[in-house]
Amino acid sequence: MTQFKMHLLVCGGTGCRASESEKLFHNLKHEILEKGLENEVQVITTGCFGFCEKGPIVKVMPDNTFYTQVKPEDAMEIIAEHVIKGRQVHRLLYVNPETEKHVADSKHMGFYRKQLRIALRNCGFIDPENIEEYISRDGYAALAKCLTEMTPAQVIEEMKKSGLRGRGGGGFPTGLKWEITSKSQSDQKYVVCNADEGDPGAFMDRSILEGDPHSVIEAMAICGYCIGASKGIVYIRAEYPLAVERLKIAMKQSVEFGLLGKNIFGTDFGFEIDIRYGAGAFVCGEETALIHSMEGLRGEPTIKPPFPSVSGYLEKPTNVNNVETFANVPVIINKGAEWFASIGSEKSKGTKVFALAGKINNVGLIEVPMGTTLRDIIFEIGGGIKDGKKFKAVQTGGPSGGCLTEKHLDIKIDFDSLTAAGSMMGSGGMIVLDEDDCMVSIAKFYLDFTVEESCGKCAPCRIGNKRLNEMLEKICDGKGTMKDLDLLRNLSHVIKDTSLCGLGQTSPNPVLSTMDNFYDEYLAHIVDHKCPSGQCKALLQYVIEAENCVGCTACARNCPVNAIAGERKGVHVIDQSTCIKCGACLEKCKFNAVFIK
Repeated sequence: MTQFKMHLLVCGGTGCRASESEKLFHNLKHEILEKGLENEVQVITTGCFGFCEKGPIVKVMPDNTFYTQVKPEDAMEIIAEHVIKGRQVHRLLYVNPETEKHVADSKHMGFYRKQLRIALRNCGFIDPENIEEYISRDGYAALAKCLTEMTPAQVIEEMKKSGLRGRGGGGFPTGLKWEITSKSQSDQKYVVCNADEGDPGAFMDRSILEGDPHSVIEAMAICGYCIGASKGIVYIRAEYPLAVERLKIAMKQSVEFGLLGKNIFGTDFGFEIDIRYGAGAFVCGEETALIHSMEGLRGEPTIKPPFPSVSGYLEKPTNVNNVETFANVPVIINKGAEWFASIGSEKSKGTKVFALAGKINNVGLIEVPMGTTLRDIIFEIGGGIKDGKKFKAVQTGGPSGGCLTEKHLDIKIDFDSLTAAGSMMGSGGMIVLDEDDCMVSIAKFYLDFTVEESCGKCAPCRIGNKRLNEMLEKICDGKGTMKDLDLLRNLSHVIKDTSLCGLGQTSPNPVLSTMDNFYDEYLAHIVDHKCPSGQCKALLQYVIEAENCVGCTACARNCPVNAIAGERKGVHVIDQSTCIKCGACLEKCKFNAVFIK
């Protein structure tokens, strides 16, 4: 085996690939070959490094130099300067926005400093298409330990002691779920990995499968051993082609290495995994809807009990966990339940992966210990709000969560604290909003999504959310009444109390949380007929200031509905009854005569 002196790790996650990291990879390989360094320097495609805002990323090992926003044409300079001459390419290093100094090592970056990567431990470090690299980082050691040193009951007890709770949103204790499934009697049981990640702005599970698919495969096999299942199924969205591709490669390699199939590690235990594709229905993130979809039926939830642990896929006992939950399992077995339980808060152990997005400087994938505050995540890891704007709110838990404000910034992130604050953990989406965002419009945005994604099986969700959305639209159009606010709140509680599944039960959360925390904005839309953030078009008025208007006619010539009248070199006027609020006049005026009232 060739012993390389240097490794160039190139981010191969979906985000960086969209910014030509594949071309960058090939250019680096080409330069290495051109210089005859192929036996000394290895170029590797990895999974997501997490720092998506600064991608594509190239990391040089062993000196740990971290290059950001690298373009394909930078490959020649990296090889010529860093690899051959040993000089860092300073223009590609990260610049600390506070000190304006270059930072070469990711360990000293604010984005990484407070992170603790457990589920993401291998993402950005190994080639996800090379099983040997996974094995070199204790890969499949946990499976070997379980099969040769522990009974299923002992493994389950270890999982219960760890305190690991489901990372898909529900937060149900993982060990307890495994124990319930193990006690169900059947000739066949199933392990299902829920990779149907559909929250707007969420990309945690997809990134784990793209960067470390073997960790999920290993964990599914461990779960199969514990509950007495010989078959596993990964339910994943067909619109995640890179994750699917790398998962298939990992499964094939695992079979070739004897880590899937019959008599694993010389034992009587055998396990195999299939892939089932989802068509992108958000409701199929709910486990019973997911199971129906796998069976070829409509993706609709059913009343529980019976729970899938008793009667699930093909009416057999089925254990369903999401990708992130499984990714934690091998580490817990290798390092012990006590080690994992020492991280996090009292009732929420370990770490949580979040997709940090929105009006934030450092957009990306992060993993922090449970109990980390929102303030640390937003202002230290996230680097604060874009363009120096003022923080307004953060939406946690995706469309099922709530909007938390400045008064919540010191809340410790865990399952119970977020629920008590009127939001939820969810699968880990975290969207930051600034002073320019209208909270009524934000609530409507999430209602638009849940109305579209409702399966329609139960009336509270199918009809109730539609009525909620209509009332929000009415308010955003300046036609709302005070009575509508009472109806909004009452109907939201009815939908939460009577919907069949988690989609409907949590869909009013954005409405209720914005009403609780931003009631003045609702009043402004209804009483004053104004949108304080200037986002609701129906409540805007484009006005021409006579003192600044020179009569150039640029606004009139570019108005698509001829709403502007006036003679050349004379003052122009906008007919408010005709204006469609497109903003063309504001864009074209060079004399600052057009403004929004």
